[in-house]
Amino acid sequence: MSTLPLLGVYQPTSPPFFDASGIVSAVARFREPAHIIYHPTAGAVGVAFGGTPVPCEAESDTAYGWVGSLPALWPEWLGDRSFCATHGLRFPYVCGAMANGIGSTAIVMAMARAGMLGFFGSAGLSLTRIQAAVDELAVLGDLPYGCNLIHAPHEPHIEAGTVEIYLRAGVRRVEAAAFMALTAPLVRYAASGLTQGADGHIHRVNHIFAKVSRPEVARRFLTPPPQELLNKLVAAGELTADEARLAARLPVAEDVIVEADSGGHTDNRPLVALFPLITALRDELVRQHGYSRPIRVGAAGGLGTPAAVAAAFGMGAAFVLTGSVNQGAVESGTSALVREMLSRADFSDVAMAPAADMFEAGVEVQVLKRGTMFASRGHRLLDLYRRYDRWSDVPAEDQARVEQEILRAPYAEIWAECERFFEKRDPRQVAIAARDPHHQMALVFRWYLGMSSRWAIGGDASRAMDFQVWCGPAMGAFNQWVRGSFLAPTEARSVVEIALNLLEGAATLTRAHQLSAYGVAVPAEAFVYFPRPLSA
Repeated sequence: MSTLPLLGVYQPTSPPFFDASGIVSAVARFREPAHIIYHPTAGAVGVAFGGTPVPCEAESDTAYGWVGSLPALWPEWLGDRSFCATHGLRFPYVCGAMANGIGSTAIVMAMARAGMLGFFGSAGLSLTRIQAAVDELAVLGDLPYGCNLIHAPHEPHIEAGTVEIYLRAGVRRVEAAAFMALTAPLVRYAASGLTQGADGHIHRVNHIFAKVSRPEVARRFLTPPPQELLNKLVAAGELTADEARLAARLPVAEDVIVEADSGGHTDNRPLVALFPLITALRDELVRQHGYSRPIRVGAAGGLGTPAAVAAAFGMGAAFVLTGSVNQGAVESGTSALVREMLSRADFSDVAMAPAADMFEAGVEVQVLKRGTMFASRGHRLLDLYRRYDRWSDVPAEDQARVEQEILRAPYAEIWAECERFFEKRDPRQVAIAARDPHHQMALVFRWYLGMSSRWAIGGDASRAMDFQVWCGPAMGAFNQWVRGSFLAPTEARSVVEIALNLLEGAATLTRAHQLSAYGVAVPAEAFVYFPRPLSA
């Protein structure tokens, strides 16, 4: 007699699988309903397809016992179904924005046409470049896509101007990144176009995807905007009174991205620790505010293998967002030289370095370490900025090293270049620098931090040792996974193939875990998914 709790007996129409190779093949058939059965003679638990399970109380010594059944599983069904329904997607998969156009229009278009969501990386670009990208993306029509909105504390006019472009062009999805607090342009975007139907349902046309890595920041996005901020927007004519009234009843964002240890801006938090904290906070705020509509929490950071993606969905992620692995894709807006560097990266080939946009505050970004000295040189500049109030105070020996090894030009020459740049982009910076030599030094050092990413994107081989390449450990994990497969060569790495293989692999591993939880002796090789061409 079986020690397993049986639901009845199973009548097969084809031979069940009990051996290791048969179970591996059964795992791969996750798109079919499967029955978990018990072999009374062998005392083994196996998998069967087709046949008829018959509920009964008595167990037969000659029949297979019926342990349970699993429905068909499709990659499209991973995550929260409301995510795909809300945004008109086929797959619960997002390609995150990568700054300076690395998250290119080509990536966004490829993702949209494959039933997934991509965000254009507008951070660091001029308003003219952002407008040109939005105009280019208009060819997608009603297909879902989005653009990045990065918090710009030093250039609030850029943040406001970006929102103006998005509202005018009808960009319906925005990935909000690096926000520590809510700003007027962000709230204006979220609340613009809110209407209420006759049934009382509030219709939202603009969707914020809030990237968060701290509970206190998540709380700001998961609650309604402050009334004072809404009043100011109404007074400025940027929201109607009705839009403000409705915004006060909704969270700022209904899609939250929990960003763990990732490339670029990151707090290096482990996803398994951070994600449950944010979902618990979400549940608390839903109860507190009485929200009647779903608030979805997605996972990002470290997702470079099917096992990582499956684990994210297993924790309850409504969707997954990838970043580093897409930077190495052929559609990315970076250089072939950088893509080749990324393809050689290992798990530990990353380091933290000062961020160009928040240099003075000491904020850091995670970058590629292998093949570049950017991280160490960036830290040298930050150390000098913290120790000295003006360039003339820096010891002559340090000045010479910075000018020869990092700037590759006299300090005065770089300052003159910064002056010309900010006279056009933000003249206030020049005026502040004239009064404050410490600010002038920050602008010069930020020139190096900013140019380092541009050298990388442009593929300037003469500055390869200064390349700033945003990258997290997921890149190295991805390279290990695809080694020896068709995705190993850089020219084969399209964003759609990467996405489909991660999802296919995640579904495969999910099925393996399901069968294992039912008592099937699933062999180790069933938990390994090898990439194969899927986009066709």
